[in-house]
Amino acid sequence: MERATAPPPADRREPGELFGAGFTLFADMLVLSLATTVASLPVVTAPAAFAAASATLRDSAVDGAAVTARGYLRRLRARLTGRFLAAGLLPPLLLVVVLVDAALVHSALPGAALVAPALALTVLGAAVAGLRAIALDTRLRLRAGVRRSLADPRGSALLAAGVLLAALLAWAIPLLVPLLAGPLALAAAAVEHRHGGARTAA
Repeated sequence: MERATAPPPADRREPGELFGAGFTLFADMLVLSLATTVASLPVVTAPAAFAAASATLRDSAVDGAAVTARGYLRRLRARLTGRFLAAGLLPPLLLVVVLVDAALVHSALPGAALVAPALALTVLGAAVAGLRAIALDTRLRLRAGVRRSLADPRGSALLAAGVLLAALLAWAIPLLVPLLAGPLALAAAAVEHRHGGARTAA
């Protein structure tokens, strides 16, 4: 007699449940988006907030760990270290550089037309490397984020597409801004998990 194959965990539903585990992860991601946005308001806490959200979503998707406010706050406190807080100063500095370069683009200086694409690529590359760095572990390693971005161009391209989509949504529908942190954190966790799994399999 053949034994029935049990459905994968993602397809299992409780009696009366309309949606599977994928929808639960989606709902958790939206809630974490709001929590991450609030935790990022002091600006310097943004890397720690994103890293905590990324770790929470990774544990939920990979290990089936429940997403709770206590779990997120515990991971956030573990990442509120000097290294993460110092990294929180980088986005404002990058913004200042972008504003200065944007002013040069509109000037009559020679080569101003080349500044815009170079600036866009620099900001995109910095965003990808930063997201990969904060998705690694409780220790923020920016150099490791850059190395992994270069060593895994396919994953970096996927994450860059996510960053561009988030930027487009923020520009088109500003009301969605508080909900964009979760998808970016999940994308960073997924790319890092994929890269780690591929490297382990190799």
